[in-house]
Amino acid sequence: MNPQTPQTSRSLPGRPVPGRPLRVGLIGYGLAGSAFHAPLIATTPGLRLDAVVTANPERREQLAHEHPDARAVDTPEQLLADPDALDLVVIASPNRTHAPLARAALRAGLATVVDKPLAGTAAEALELCRLAEERGVLLSVFQNRRWDGDFLTTSRLVRGGALGRVHRFESRFERFRPKPKPGWRELADPAEVGGTLYDLGSHLVDQALTLFGPVETVYAEIDVRRDGAVVDDDAFLALTHASGTRSHLWTSAITPLIGPRLRVLGDTAGYVKSGMDPQEADLRAGLRPDDTRPWGADEPSYYGTLGTDESAISLPTDPGDYPAFYAGVAAALTDPGTPPPVDPRDAVATLTVLEAARASAATGTTVRLV
Repeated sequence: MNPQTPQTSRSLPGRPVPGRPLRVGLIGYGLAGSAFHAPLIATTPGLRLDAVVTANPERREQLAHEHPDARAVDTPEQLLADPDALDLVVIASPNRTHAPLARAALRAGLATVVDKPLAGTAAEALELCRLAEERGVLLSVFQNRRWDGDFLTTSRLVRGGALGRVHRFESRFERFRPKPKPGWRELADPAEVGGTLYDLGSHLVDQALTLFGPVETVYAEIDVRRDGAVVDDDAFLALTHASGTRSHLWTSAITPLIGPRLRVLGDTAGYVKSGMDPQEADLRAGLRPDDTRPWGADEPSYYGTLGTDESAISLPTDPGDYPAFYAGVAAALTDPGTPPPVDPRDAVATLTVLEAARASAATGTTVRLV
């Protein structure tokens, strides 16, 4: 640049302009994009849903109704062709596209959020982490169930010592869907990264690692049980953490009687909780975090039980807080030194455990990670 030429105020990709809402480009407007990401982005102070990639005419019509100020874009390539027009890219497309789209966004210099799982393999996820670090741009993963009310309650109890030393953590995401539903999650091609292990299992493992730290051994049973199914629909994982805690995790689409969502056993007390966090159902129903009703509030009938068989109380569930994720993203992009709400290397650790689970189930052995 000529020394006499004044610099313009145009920002670099991924470098927000103070005082201006962060412009967000969302890739994908299926269930994840329309029910989770778009409403959370649109209701987060400091963020603006600027563009959404979807070529589906019905989804474009839905977008125009739900977010009339957002422009529709045909392809991810068109969205990323003008990185100066965005501050953040959110990838909510099918799992097989996560790694290549994240790679393209990071190479364009754009901060990037990816729905879980970050990639199909731990190696791909680590590559993305290194690319983000090399480019100096934010990368985070939408592990929204860290902000489920039941998990927030459990975290508070564990970290506050209310249970004593925790020796067993049981966690379930179970459903009863005896007939496979059409869609990429039910496709046999491994490149699709379908099946319940990488879908809900990503949340289960992430929560266990968040609470109890690194895992030393993994044992797993993974099955395809429904007639007509070609991907795993029933899985159990037993993790031994370096801390000594054992995590037992279940995810299934073929459970006619649902077990407790959480059972956490310590040497002084336990916590048992049934029922699902209400935020997903509320978002699917079109409710938004900026509505007047309390957000993430659990029904009293689903409050958990804390204590022992001799002395137990009903414990109100902490409010769920999915909005905290994008509030954290906005803070990380505008406040220097603020970390992302989910460290992408946590996703590498989760995928490492899921890969070990597949190896364990295939061989019938326990896999040691360290």
